Amino acid sequence: MFKWRQKAQSKHAPDLILTIVILALLTVGVVMVYSASAIWANYRFNDSFFFAKRQLLFAVVGIIAMYGVMNVPYYFWRKYAKPILLICFLLLLAVLIPGVGMVRGGARSWIGVGAFSVQPSEFMKLGLIIFLATYLSIHQKYITSLKKGFLPSLLLVFVAFGFIMLQPDLGTGMVLVLTSMVMIFVAGARISHFIGLGLLGLVGFAGLIASAPYRIDRITAFLNPWEDPLGDGFQIIQSLYAIGPGGLMGLGLGQSLQKFFYLPEPQNDFIFAILAEELGFIGGTFVLLLFLLLLWRGIRVSLAAPDTFGSLLGLGIIGMISIQVMINISVVIGLIPVTGITLPFISYGGSSLTLTLFSVGILLNISKYAKI
Repeated sequence: MFKWRQKAQSKHAPDLILTIVILALLTVGVVMVYSASAIWANYRFNDSFFFAKRQLLFAVVGIIAMYGVMNVPYYFWRKYAKPILLICFLLLLAVLIPGVGMVRGGARSWIGVGAFSVQPSEFMKLGLIIFLATYLSIHQKYITSLKKGFLPSLLLVFVAFGFIMLQPDLGTGMVLVLTSMVMIFVAGARISHFIGLGLLGLVGFAGLIASAPYRIDRITAFLNPWEDPLGDGFQIIQSLYAIGPGGLMGLGLGQSLQKFFYLPEPQNDFIFAILAEELGFIGGTFVLLLFLLLLWRGIRVSLAAPDTFGSLLGLGIIGMISIQVMINISVVIGLIPVTGITLPFISYGGSSLTLTLFSVGILLNISKYAKI
């Protein structure tokens, strides 16, 4: 789909619209983390600002990282794609070692670093995007070949997916696979290959669900959450109880009722439910419009990149963020089963927020070279 293009020699300021949207989403996130977590933080830590202060710290670190990366030429990452991917795989291996990896919510997905913790699977998402952008831009002429292009690209994706599923973390694995599929598709892969892969993927996905009883329970809770309202259906029921009363204008910032120990840890995956309850349909729509603007601008910047690597790298980054947004909000409003995916820029979480800001820093650098 893309043809190789040479790097541009001149650059300009990063895309202003993209920058404003990123900072607007980040601001909404910090405010909503405080609003959603204040009651829980005061009860647990005797400090209503506990989560908000940490989120603000993550945001500051992320902005510094974003600014630094924004000034690194995007083609720098092509040179170090292999070492970056290797480090990501080593981190995924380390998290599986008892005593190194930390178990949260039934998954061994974290590595403790002092008073904080990092989630290696978050780094793998970006590491794989960088490597695939490099590989596909070099071997693009083979992408229409099943054996020479399509399958070799998929092999690495599913190896990474396999490591993540050992934790297990199906939600992050889904984002990684879907993002990779987007990149392989726009690189020019045949649709017929995707149809065959899709059929195989459905069988594999069904196997993954059947292999873990808790995933079957999530499917059952999704189909009829009121069958087990105090168990597997509890989160989605409480989420809908938050969204419903929000109405058009919302109950007002800080006035959520569901954050009073009804919706578990509301500052995390289900923060959009609290946002909809307090800011209503208008507030929720505003945030969705910001994400749509981010998607539109990200795609435009990527397509205007001066070379194939830049285009694929930008599309991978904006695809990763957009897929995560779609999955998270679909879960919150009850369209798909619970997956444990954060809402980019908005949900509480150090690894997710800093990695997202780091990623958009690369996208902003691409915008400095894009001809738009």
